[in-house]
Amino acid sequence: MSAQDEQAFIFTPPAKDIGGGGSLLLTSPHSGAYYPTSFMDASRLDAHQIRLSEDMFVDALLAHLPKHGIGVLSAHYPRAYVDLNRAPYELEQALFEDALPAHIDRHSARAAAGLGTVPRLVAENIPIYEGKLRFAEAEQRIENVYQPFHAKLEAELRNMQKRNGYAVLVDTHSMPSQATRPAADGRRVDFVLGDRHGRSCEKRLSDWLEHELTKRGWLVARNKPYAGGYITDRYGRPADGMHAVQIEINRAIYMDENNYAKHAGFERLQNELTELVVAFAAQLPQWLDPSLPDPTRSAAE
Repeated sequence: MSAQDEQAFIFTPPAKDIGGGGSLLLTSPHSGAYYPTSFMDASRLDAHQIRLSEDMFVDALLAHLPKHGIGVLSAHYPRAYVDLNRAPYELEQALFEDALPAHIDRHSARAAAGLGTVPRLVAENIPIYEGKLRFAEAEQRIENVYQPFHAKLEAELRNMQKRNGYAVLVDTHSMPSQATRPAADGRRVDFVLGDRHGRSCEKRLSDWLEHELTKRGWLVARNKPYAGGYITDRYGRPADGMHAVQIEINRAIYMDENNYAKHAGFERLQNELTELVVAFAAQLPQWLDPSLPDPTRSAAE
């Protein structure tokens, strides 16, 4: 196994600082596509089924951002192996043959549903394993993959916040086209913005993203059915100058969900997302820089 195979995450730093790019980070925690042989040997699924919960090509959609001054942190290992958008120890006893230690989160509804930090299921409630795991296996994945990813994420955000007085995280995901109910006109939602119902970021950030996506012709929902997961909740602390918003993208926009191939919409979406995020970064200083006057405040204040 090469060192590249063993890397815990993929970080592409910004090539240069443009506007607010130095205070913005994009993450893609579910696009990892490195499936270790030992993991596949232990799974009951084939190479197609095991990828059902993968946010396929989301990291590729973000690939142009670093040259515009915006860093991107992506998963290397897949969500089916270890889910980076969970708390460190959301595990369920049902997956393990030995007793779990006392520090495990035994009240996690996500773990109980088979979708914990080390999942038991992929999409459509399909079991990953023939048998059960030892806790030591889960602990190894958490220590070697999960913890390094979050250490890097926290360090990048803290450095941005220290340098600029604020930091902004856009946590990027994809959703199956069937995940949202059709709108009144029969269309399915293209994007879902999640800001923990207004708790994880300054409202202007979510409002701007919704307005700009809608202006481009996309159908956008807020917080339903996805309000943001663990990453948005943990790192979104507006009172501390840390803002986080989650974006879910309908996979049908850019790929064939049956054969896992990009289609003609991929390039259009990649270009639109690049333009959108670069423009978003340029807005951040006027909204969040504590050293600048807030243009939304009245002169009488």
